[in-house]
Amino acid sequence: MLMTAADYRESLRAYKPRVFVEGERIESVADSAILRPGINAIGVTYDLAHVAEHAEVMTARQHTSGKVVNRMVHVDQDSSDLLAKLEAVRLACKISGCAQRYLTHDAFCGIFQATRLADDAHGTDYHQRFLAYMHDAQDRDLTLGVAMTDAKGDRSKRAGQQENRDAYVHIRERRKDGIVISGAKAIVTGAPYMHEFLVLPCRTHTKEDADFAVCCAVPVDAEGVTIVARKAGRPGEPAAKFSGKYGQSTGVVLFEDVFVPWERVFMAGETEEAGHLTTSYATHHRQTCIGARAGFGDLLIGAGALMIEANGLDPDKHGHIREEMVELIKIVEGFYACGIAASVHATREAAGNVMPDVVFSNIGKLLLATQIYDMHRLAHTVSGGLIVALPGPAEDHNPETAGSLAAVLGARADIPYASRMEVARLVEDLTVSDQAGWYSVISLHGGGSPEAMKREIWRNYPVMEKVELVEALLERGVLDDGRRVSRQPGRCCVSGCTVRDLPGVEAKPTLAVSEAAE
Repeated sequence: MLMTAADYRESLRAYKPRVFVEGERIESVADSAILRPGINAIGVTYDLAHVAEHAEVMTARQHTSGKVVNRMVHVDQDSSDLLAKLEAVRLACKISGCAQRYLTHDAFCGIFQATRLADDAHGTDYHQRFLAYMHDAQDRDLTLGVAMTDAKGDRSKRAGQQENRDAYVHIRERRKDGIVISGAKAIVTGAPYMHEFLVLPCRTHTKEDADFAVCCAVPVDAEGVTIVARKAGRPGEPAAKFSGKYGQSTGVVLFEDVFVPWERVFMAGETEEAGHLTTSYATHHRQTCIGARAGFGDLLIGAGALMIEANGLDPDKHGHIREEMVELIKIVEGFYACGIAASVHATREAAGNVMPDVVFSNIGKLLLATQIYDMHRLAHTVSGGLIVALPGPAEDHNPETAGSLAAVLGARADIPYASRMEVARLVEDLTVSDQAGWYSVISLHGGGSPEAMKREIWRNYPVMEKVELVEALLERGVLDDGRRVSRQPGRCCVSGCTVRDLPGVEAKPTLAVSEAAE
């Protein structure tokens, strides 16, 4: 069943989670005004699936069941799926700012891969358990929160070394009928208005810390689960032209002796495969984030163009304005191109799905993470100083000031003062408000810090191929003066600098879109 946004909102009434926002207990998530922008944002992914012109990218046929499902809960089978997912996420986010639901897709893909590896290595039945769970979630068109990032405690210590073991979610007890977990997960996107949580490990663990290598599914209202969250967007604020309607909540999720039956457990101590789950989910998620922030970039480009027009300027005649707009376009389409490349150069996994290229996924995410602030700066530049100086919206209806403000703050005669103010407040909301600053930090750290992406790029980039290329140009180590140098394994031939012999040196098979369609 493909739900609509209205169906999704109504479905939340079947759950009774223990939720606290801004110090207050939320009795009904579906009716909460301070969570409504987040529910609206996820609702976009539901409604778009019912729009005929978008159905091709917003839905997909799940190859393991043969059923048509929402793209946000689909597991990609080929490169064309990855490209459609990227386009679907961009489409949803250019409307909502951040559709959030795509994390379900990313977690499904990672778990799909890792459970197959665990079964092959240990003779478990995790993959079939997960397939049964996934098909049920797809049939009910659920939205699942990804509870991955642990509280972590002392960052210099591993999970098992923490004074408080609950700094990481872990298995406290193994029973015949399931496991009992405890701990805290932080930065859980959309936590209050999810149907269930997918608990994933956030890092690789040693065998001594096997109890922390756990993956399972937990309903939001399971006994022992508490959600402590922030409000979604800026509901009720007249100046919040965008975030008053669409927003995002994040929450800390506390698991206190939560029982999980075995059919909902997809990893329980398999440290090597759990490590694969962590990195594979990160790759899927970082590629998806590229589409999400490209959609946000579309909003900035459109708002910037409207602001330029309202200011009475013309990019064709004012070169400095055109230059800044082109720079903004370059940034957005530049990191989006990495998402396309990651889709085209996907690799086939043993489980039968595909993994976007690791290097392109991480480069694209690193670009958007570090350039989000440039995107804001460029939007400010092309918009002018009005977004800083404009009066609050209450003055629009103040008889003492409204007429005078309209007379002096208008620009083009054919664009009303009210229209110029509306666009200026939209730019302010997107780039200057507390919500805008929060989105910047989410862009920087969401899906892992820039350092995590740099490590993945270095770990997977075929540096040795480049070394061998240069060695060949140097006639395999013979310098111009006749001196011969030898290179130790893992070291450059001339400089002697360390070059790790890393995975990814061998040319990876790629899946072209045309081949994937066959």
